[in-house]
Amino acid sequence: MNYLKALYETYENSQNEVGKVATKPAKDGTPIEYMLLPISHTTQTAHIEITINLAGDLIKAEAIDKASTILPFTEESGSRAGKKFAPHVLHDKLMYVAGDYCEYTGEDDKADAFQKYIEQLRDWCESPYAHPHVTAIYHYVKQGRLIADLISERVLHAENHRLLKQWTNTELEKPKIFSVLAGEQSSAFVRFVIHEPEQQIPLLWRNEEVFNAYIAYYNTKLKKQDICYVSGEIAPMIERHPNKLRNSGDKAKLISANDGTGYTYRGRFKDSVQAANISYDVSQKAHNALKWLIERQGKQIDGRVFLVWGSQYLDMFPATDDLFELDLENLFQETPTEEEKVQTREVLAEKYRHLLVGRQKNMSFEELENEKVYILTLDAATPGRIAVLYYRDFQIWTYFERLSEWHRTTSWRQTRKKGDQWIEFEGSPSFYTIAHAAFGPRPSDKVVKGVMERLLPCVLDGRNIPLDIIRSSVVRASNPQFYEQNWEWEQVLTVACALVKKHYQKEGWQVALNTETTDRDYLFGRLLAVADVLERSALGRDENRATNALRYMNMFQSNPQRTWSTIQRNLQPYQMKLREKGIRYSKLIDEIAAKFEYDDFNNKPLSGKYLLGYYSQRQDLYTKKEDKEGEEQS
Repeated sequence: MNYLKALYETYENSQNEVGKVATKPAKDGTPIEYMLLPISHTTQTAHIEITINLAGDLIKAEAIDKASTILPFTEESGSRAGKKFAPHVLHDKLMYVAGDYCEYTGEDDKADAFQKYIEQLRDWCESPYAHPHVTAIYHYVKQGRLIADLISERVLHAENHRLLKQWTNTELEKPKIFSVLAGEQSSAFVRFVIHEPEQQIPLLWRNEEVFNAYIAYYNTKLKKQDICYVSGEIAPMIERHPNKLRNSGDKAKLISANDGTGYTYRGRFKDSVQAANISYDVSQKAHNALKWLIERQGKQIDGRVFLVWGSQYLDMFPATDDLFELDLENLFQETPTEEEKVQTREVLAEKYRHLLVGRQKNMSFEELENEKVYILTLDAATPGRIAVLYYRDFQIWTYFERLSEWHRTTSWRQTRKKGDQWIEFEGSPSFYTIAHAAFGPRPSDKVVKGVMERLLPCVLDGRNIPLDIIRSSVVRASNPQFYEQNWEWEQVLTVACALVKKHYQKEGWQVALNTETTDRDYLFGRLLAVADVLERSALGRDENRATNALRYMNMFQSNPQRTWSTIQRNLQPYQMKLREKGIRYSKLIDEIAAKFEYDDFNNKPLSGKYLLGYYSQRQDLYTKKEDKEGEEQS
């Protein structure tokens, strides 16, 4: 129940956002609207919009592109399924809002749908919490001619007094309603608009007065009270909890126990309430907060949701983000000095203040002291059930200390494209990049979300990186010939180095070349790098073919001694071509070989550390070459 309490408190701390429309850009740049929903309200995709005046007279009607609409609902309508009629209170499907639905469809078994809808709406309009806009809708729909009006307005289309199931007339333009609907016309969802000339009337699904009127009305319908397991208070209870958490069409529920014959709760509890007794207010606020946070800042991959937020400052730096995208890599590279270790709290406070600049308003040390960070991962195993796969809450110092440790121990020289330029920096690869390196080059979303789920505890709980991810990245980095573009392989190489560095973090490997170590794997990697750079220098910039070092890289990892003999024989013509420079490379090979222990120069397969030696030696050689060319030019 801890995550529900966190979500409930988030809603309470965000009361000033309730009912306010916010926007964010989609991938294609178009704005997406979202809202922290008031309690007792949900969202639905509407296909038809009907405009009436305050007297309840029809003004116009039109088919609209699928539009998310906020509407009041009941506990029953929020979880309706099958043949049970449970109407929403205002906007709803044709079968509920149209009194002439059976007349135009012949589905007489659905006559009760409209009756329940109109009785429910009448009850609200006759209560002390009635609103004139809602009353106007009631006066219109109770006339029972809604479908006839829609046909007259050429929104719906009928033949022989029956709604067409599909449009078959190829000579006439296809009506819009058949384009916005996936099914038949009878499945259309209707929303209402109130309009009066020379009056500024807010849209019903944005009208806070209507929101509050319904909340007050529906609270009178909640009778059963008990102790809430989340708040600890005596409050009205519910047994049916909301869905539509990840999107408006999501049927999966976070809390559900409708299996009275199976073993959902039986054997431990007498009934479902004993397993999860949650008040209406807590359930609504927690679910609405979760839906809002997912829309606002959640990362969704193949239906799996990764969510990070703060107790007071919602925009918290996610553990799954790439530091480069936020220009924060330098912060996490810093190793604390002795003075910093003494003044840890103050130093970290200042760093975290800078970390959140641009993402939050300025915050005081006192506010940071009480700030908590929540991490939640959700996914649905079936269409009707969504589960919490991972949940943690941290005091902010702990959260950023663990992020800092991860990025410090997995930091390696990375290359990213920013705009039209390639930028090099030292930092940690993102989860997404790791997934591509280990299981790519184009892994499915299912694979990516699985990798992200497995890596999250490595960051936040200090667990070891799964060996299969490390091994896979090393194997792929050892096969450069599999990649069409050289930059793809280079990215895999840097990711593999970062993971191997983390795996052997106690040995303290860095990007800078280690010329003192006698580790055989690292030394073999250095030899391979010298051979690669030597041949590449001899080939020149115009020759793009792979060097022998890269062609034999996979064999080299499996049988280093035997393969090195082959590579070294093939180097002879290139050494002769380079002359004096070739001699310098040969001397470096001899220096590296001299560092081997006698028994270490063998065919035992190499660990991923050979990639560290390869990368660092290659980087060192190219850096010295650039420095020398720069000196000659000056």
